[in-house]
Amino acid sequence: MNRIGRIATSLALAGLASSGLATAQTFSSDKADFRLDTVAEGLEHPWGLAFLPDGSQLVTERAGRLRHIRNGELQDAPISGVPDLVVSGQGGLLDVLLHPDFKRNQTLFLSYAHEVSGEGMTTRVARAKLTDGQLSDVEVIFEALPRGTTGRHFAGRMEFDRDGNLYVAVGDRGEKKRAQVTDDDAGGVHRLTTEGKPAPGNPFTDDASVNDTFFTYGNRNIQGMTIHPETGEIWSHEHGPRGGDEINIIRAGNNYGWPDVTYGIAYSGGTISEKTTMEGVTDPLHYWDPSIAPSGMAFYTGDAFPEWQGDLFVGALKMQKLVRLSIENEEVREEEDLLEDLGERIRDVRMGPDGVLWLLTDESDGKVYRIVPAN
Repeated sequence: MNRIGRIATSLALAGLASSGLATAQTFSSDKADFRLDTVAEGLEHPWGLAFLPDGSQLVTERAGRLRHIRNGELQDAPISGVPDLVVSGQGGLLDVLLHPDFKRNQTLFLSYAHEVSGEGMTTRVARAKLTDGQLSDVEVIFEALPRGTTGRHFAGRMEFDRDGNLYVAVGDRGEKKRAQVTDDDAGGVHRLTTEGKPAPGNPFTDDASVNDTFFTYGNRNIQGMTIHPETGEIWSHEHGPRGGDEINIIRAGNNYGWPDVTYGIAYSGGTISEKTTMEGVTDPLHYWDPSIAPSGMAFYTGDAFPEWQGDLFVGALKMQKLVRLSIENEEVREEEDLLEDLGERIRDVRMGPDGVLWLLTDESDGKVYRIVPAN
């Protein structure tokens, strides 16, 4: 980091420190000691986090509210103008992602569950402008069809690649066979322009049997997505059933196998598939058995913890922890569990512009944390 970057980071940290952050206990990892600073609390099942250019933050609440944190203070009034959505089961207001040129155009993207009476629910993405604490020019740019009747597996994580293409994860909606049906938007990753059109170069545009927005398929329920800081590739993880949570690199045209291959079993204890690999299917880079229920992921790229440079951090809902993975040549060399004593479900993990990791906890009294050096 250059001198200007160090000064900017110091100012950001000083501003947060002066805002009255509560400090949690100190933790140790194999490589570093750290503490958890509470930035905000009192959020109802927060789901997604974004950093605004002015140093403040946006947080989605699954209950349907978009909240603003300024100078370490959660603002009382939610941001108005959020599109109509449904809160049902795992669905509600999900991810928030800023346009790559947000500073100029004030445009952001929201993913959420939506219902039409008599037709069921689905995952939608809307584009909007954020000005003066409210959303305007709200436009739906993507809707996964057909709709489903369950309240499960909306997925909803989003990420931009370096070419400005928008990646949107859609779950299998709790109907596993849909993930292998390629004229059905469920169970895959869609790559779009910021206007919602199929992105140039999508792998299936010449195949009439596959929807043009599809980038990958055979994905069960992706709730973590991030860009690799060196290669620029999009990485993701997804929930398995009982076991079989996966980390994957999202590559054009790949079939990730669900439910034809899996390391997991049905919640009832029955067999989903006897196969853990097969021809034509991309094997996971890493998997967990038993399931940790992963959610949120980020590569660490800051200077506050040089020992963590390049490591991948994954939140866990079921196992209530943060997992650190050291990866070399697309192979996990080391795995470490952190924050097991915290006793909170980790919903989102983000690399902050201040050089430290930020976390959201999926609780009725959800929190926003920063991981900072112990000293």
